[in-house]
Amino acid sequence: MKILPVLLYRCFFVFLLVSLSACSPHTKPTSLNQLPGAEGTDTASQAEEVSTIVEPEISAQEELAALKQLGVSKEGTLASLPEGLNLSQYDFPVTINKQVLYYLDLFQGKQRKSFTSWLSRSTLYIPSIQEEFKKAGLPRDLAYLAMIESGFNPSAYSPADASGLWQFIEGTGRNHGLKIDSWVDERREPDKATKAAIRYLSRLYSEFGDWYLAVAAYNAGEKRIETAIKNYNTEDFWEIAGSDGIYLETKRYVPKLIAAILIARNPEKFGFTEITYQKPQQYETIDLPGGVDLEAVAVTSNTSVKRLRTLNNELQKNQTPPKYKNYALRIPMGTKELVASNLDKLHPVTTTIYTTHTVKNGETLTTISNLYNISKTTLLKANNLRTAELKKGLHIQIPSTATKYVLLKKGERPEDRLAKANTGNKQPVLHQMKAGETLAKIAKQYQVPVKTIMQWNKISDLRQVKKGQQIALYLDRPAPATMAGTTQIAKATTPKGPADIPSLETTKKRSIASSQPPAAPKNKQQTWYVVKNGDSVWNIAKKFQVSAQDLRQWNKLSSNNLQTGNKLIIKKEG
Repeated sequence: MKILPVLLYRCFFVFLLVSLSACSPHTKPTSLNQLPGAEGTDTASQAEEVSTIVEPEISAQEELAALKQLGVSKEGTLASLPEGLNLSQYDFPVTINKQVLYYLDLFQGKQRKSFTSWLSRSTLYIPSIQEEFKKAGLPRDLAYLAMIESGFNPSAYSPADASGLWQFIEGTGRNHGLKIDSWVDERREPDKATKAAIRYLSRLYSEFGDWYLAVAAYNAGEKRIETAIKNYNTEDFWEIAGSDGIYLETKRYVPKLIAAILIARNPEKFGFTEITYQKPQQYETIDLPGGVDLEAVAVTSNTSVKRLRTLNNELQKNQTPPKYKNYALRIPMGTKELVASNLDKLHPVTTTIYTTHTVKNGETLTTISNLYNISKTTLLKANNLRTAELKKGLHIQIPSTATKYVLLKKGERPEDRLAKANTGNKQPVLHQMKAGETLAKIAKQYQVPVKTIMQWNKISDLRQVKKGQQIALYLDRPAPATMAGTTQIAKATTPKGPADIPSLETTKKRSIASSQPPAAPKNKQQTWYVVKNGDSVWNIAKKFQVSAQDLRQWNKLSSNNLQTGNKLIIKKEG
């Protein structure tokens, strides 16, 4: 965001009439109603991500053209300001000149609707931002820099890949402590991004000793401002703005910020009297291990994935990052105990859904299977085809899966839920792992997500899966007949849950002689585990491949709170 190649890139786009800013390229969003933070809205899921391009640059070219005609002046008249406006109440330096007056008119006129939206959203973030700025010794009014950067939209992004409230590009964000990868983008998390902005702005002010120059450097990059100061032998922003030392975009950046601060601090005096201010979101956090599906959390907390994505705007996918030992997930206020007590009671149910593909000229079974990442055998069976030859116009059914989570009732077991659903050919399947097979290969073969198979079989580490191991597949459809190494379990011998799957040989014998009484269950052996620092009920349960519910019951735990040094009973199969 603050380096010369990006500045040149932005300058080029300015001449192409693209609305960009020297700090972080901006264009208007597709919809003001698709902004996280607004009640009932949030960032869309990974598959349906909403395009929320940066909003404040709605009329960038018009602004640049007007300011070019105005020129730069150091002072202006106060006659155009509302009566009773006390400039001494601001802690960011306020200069009134024709550039500032231009933006005051623009915000009250052509951009009134947009500025109203910014004011409405400001109350979601301003209280916490100003509190952080106060702690850091920065002007509290500087919080409105986020207004002209993103319009207070934490999901805003620009064509140069700047993102979040403060419009950091990746390099600048990482340099100031933000994590950015395929799972999280902390530029989009308001609190973390605000702390990064504080670190950056503090460094800029320490370097330049002037807030106008520091803000200009935030927009243009410190090297650009350093060069301008040296070349024009002045540390006065307005003198630099009157030269060719900085881009026109940066020249407008400071007066635009001053005008935004003036109105935002006194909206009624500038005619903004009917603003529906939004309330900051209320939430609490719960530590969850990596790889937890937000759909599962949504079911336990009686909320939606959409709501969870709103609260956890940094998440790139509908899942806690797999590599995190613990991830502090924000959940609706008052739901922490509900999530903690119900998360281990969930049973994943995978269903098959179909989409229709019309065969085009030149398409083959191979090209279609590659397009949808499924096997040719699966396509043939799904469509009752006996030949791989396809005619143009033929409608092909493309099977895929969707996983939902069912919250088991008190005393209900996964096999009970499964038995209710097992009508017709809907039977669980055992797959015996062969040499060289992986869960990823099995998942693709059966069109079931890897994480679902792991949940069914209580597998916490893919390295635990070995040759000869029985993998239970709780399908709502028959297994493909061509799949070797699988056995459908007879209804009379439905397994006692994913952790108690009988061996393949035992299953075959029971299928033949199901009238014989079942063997008595094996006795459970008891062992002890000493709680270590950082342990939780959840990760101990995962370590010993037992349920958190059983762990609490064996140890008569009324909550998930553990103390280091406590001894827990662990029961294993004898």
